[in-house]
Amino acid sequence: MKIQFQTKDDSNKKQLEDFLKLSKAERIYSFLKLMYRMKQFPQKKESSKKENFLITIPSK
Repeated sequence: MKIQFQTKDDSNKKQLEDFLKLSKAERIYSFLKLMYRMKQFPQKKESSKKENFLITIPSK
């Protein structure tokens, strides 16, 4: 394991460079994997059906 001490700006720049080195397909898969992993984090507020709203477009 390698430990590096760097500023936040340097770290963000390195992350961006590494991300841009990926192919377009790898970027999409990386994004989807991130979104899937975010669902595993605990949330402060549970969503409920009461807060949802419905848009109804009547047909003619």
